[in-house]
Amino acid sequence: MAQNLEKTPLIVDFVGGAVGHRFRSGEGRKQDLPKAVGFSSGTIPDVVDATAGLGRDAFLLASLGARVTLIERSETMHALLLEGLERARAEGGRHAETVSRMTLVHGDSCVLLPQMKPQVILIDPMHPPRDKTALVKKEMRLIRDIVGTDADSVQLMQVALEAAQNRVVLKWPLRAEPMAGVRKPSHQILGKSTRYDVFVKAKISAE
Repeated sequence: MAQNLEKTPLIVDFVGGAVGHRFRSGEGRKQDLPKAVGFSSGTIPDVVDATAGLGRDAFLLASLGARVTLIERSETMHALLLEGLERARAEGGRHAETVSRMTLVHGDSCVLLPQMKPQVILIDPMHPPRDKTALVKKEMRLIRDIVGTDADSVQLMQVALEAAQNRVVLKWPLRAEPMAGVRKPSHQILGKSTRYDVFVKAKISAE
């Protein structure tokens, strides 16, 4: 595993860059993702990020108070996430507080989700890059080289729809066709280049 990390220039960074700026700006609750997973006045859901990737969405949700379980099946990506979480923990302060609400699991979400019965499941499968900048294209290419193409996305969605107690959120390119073989969402939240297909099963109770 260590050898794989030496070969990839990809870094999971929760302290600097765009994630750090978004974290420091404190504008998280205004974003589409918290709305999609069910944040509301007095309600902070528990979330399982079934396709953890770089962990950015999970970090945003955890920074807003959610307990987030990240599932990643790639050994290399899992190791990169561990390093990123450790760096954020070492940063102390709000960074350490945020990652204390994040639990990283190595495994296959199709197998793990039925055992977990989570409130909310977030799924962001690999798909063509939404941002045309060279930097994002390079980053997406590096991630794809590590995690593959997520050929079992439909199966994962079907498992998630069975396992989730309250809702499933599919993060998907804005203009992409609906995922084949998956029922129509309850509603959608549309962003500039991304949309969230939200499948509601039950209302999330306020704690």
